[in-house]
Amino acid sequence: MISGFKKDISDKIFGFWGHIHITDYNINRSIEATPILKNQDFLLDLDTLKKIHYQRPMEFMGRIIPGKFSFQEIDVNIKSIYPFAMVPAIINSNEEFDGVIIRGLGEDYDWAQLEPYIMEGSKISAPNEILISTRIAERLKVGVGDEVILNIIKNNQQLKRKTKVVGTYRTGLEEYDKKFVIADLSKVQELLMWDSNQVAGYEIILDDIENVATISEYITVEILPTRLFSETIRDKFPNIFEWLDLQDFNGSVILILMILVALINMITSILILIIERSKMIGTLKALGMSNWNIRKIFLYYSGYIIGYGLLIGNILGLGICYLQKVTGFIKLDETNYYLSVAPINIELWTILFLNVAAFIVILIFLILPTYIIAKLEPVKILRFE
Repeated sequence: MISGFKKDISDKIFGFWGHIHITDYNINRSIEATPILKNQDFLLDLDTLKKIHYQRPMEFMGRIIPGKFSFQEIDVNIKSIYPFAMVPAIINSNEEFDGVIIRGLGEDYDWAQLEPYIMEGSKISAPNEILISTRIAERLKVGVGDEVILNIIKNNQQLKRKTKVVGTYRTGLEEYDKKFVIADLSKVQELLMWDSNQVAGYEIILDDIENVATISEYITVEILPTRLFSETIRDKFPNIFEWLDLQDFNGSVILILMILVALINMITSILILIIERSKMIGTLKALGMSNWNIRKIFLYYSGYIIGYGLLIGNILGLGICYLQKVTGFIKLDETNYYLSVAPINIELWTILFLNVAAFIVILIFLILPTYIIAKLEPVKILRFE
């Protein structure tokens, strides 16, 4: 569930913003950006970028070894590159108005990223069409097919443009849904009084984001001209990703607590088994069996109990996960969690690793309580029996 939570929210953010942004160094953090030329020489370099060779400091047990470097090679699979532009504006209907940020996307934009979140209507197909969130639609009291007016102030002039709402979207990310309007790039260029060859920057979509930070740094240093820079979405919006990283810590705490509970239960069980089988232990010792061989009998049986417990636990756990994935019976408050249902992401290798790790760790810790067998004397045990 934690894995699904991180994956679904990350997919929403990347689907809305892409993975890497290329903009001017003098970008205004209040959204309105310094324009750059749409036709750039670096675009050809990005199209042909397939591998990156770089060196990184060598590490040993989490510590960097001074003066030592290792050479690395990673594959780069750029799925798409498209221009964008943004401008703050006032949007008003016949009854209400609201402050928004208009995000202009070009014809190269891959709508497959945003289409899963379109609730009504369709994507943009003309310059005078816009896509608004369901929250903005509720505030403005408009729906698909209604007309609204976009207002901005540029060079001390008020610009008004009538547009048509062709669709509504909902990502569940409150900070995006309450203020972003999706429009055609040409409409934002018109509002900003830019020509058709001026854009705010470029968004890059990668097939694999494992090395996105390294790729972004390489693009800035090796490919882009000096006045442009590359920035990952994680660096641009760090707060939400830091919150997602915190889920890993929560997951680790939960796993540690579960293993501790399992350890306590198994230690208690093996001590009870030893007490119940004390006559058998005394007989085996009297026949000459060594303490270690007797302890192995209990360890083998403990391993059987652990394995049986893991099997039942996996069947129940994965069964509930599958049921949640199909039916979504566990609901969440979307305002607080960005998702309306608890997400599930089943990673078979992770599940296998957790099972094997739990089995080994618990079995190793069970070696200690079996030492009590060495303290048992056959004469006293058999006399007592």
